[in-house]
Amino acid sequence: MLSAVMKYIKIVDVMNYRIGRVVMYGIFVMMAILLWSSISKTFFVPSLWTLEVAQFAMVAYYMLGGPYSIQMGSNVRMDLLYGEWSDHRKAQIDAMTVIFLIVYLIFLLWGGWESFQYSISYGGERSSSVWRPYLWPIKAIMLVGIFLMLLQAISEFLKDVLRIKGHDMGAKV
Repeated sequence: MLSAVMKYIKIVDVMNYRIGRVVMYGIFVMMAILLWSSISKTFFVPSLWTLEVAQFAMVAYYMLGGPYSIQMGSNVRMDLLYGEWSDHRKAQIDAMTVIFLIVYLIFLLWGGWESFQYSISYGGERSSSVWRPYLWPIKAIMLVGIFLMLLQAISEFLKDVLRIKGHDMGAKV
């Protein structure tokens, strides 16, 4: 049982680490899109697609980078008391609070799936902007991001449980 849990943690952590390292360069893609938007508005005819594509890029950056952020411990937490606690106490509190995150992500995944199905079922839901892109691709990216975040939250929960039981999982960040 322990080896299966450790294998799950390793697979999820490696996968989300690699995805996160690739996705973090998406900020440059977003900057390039917005730079082109500024240039085209100043010197040429304004591009209709740039702001919406920048929004889609931001969603992909945020949703696919979230699991990496959780894994690296760079998520926001109230550090007033947390920073002074022992690793064992941190693991106990985190194990309880990550359950709320897991439940939230399950509901978010369910709602995202329903929204994705709606988008596909009517011949492709389109944005109400002038450019009118299909919305299903960004909804699919959101679903993948939520699913990866759920896998990472479960991994963090398992790591916390192992820390509570005395296994060395490294210090809590």
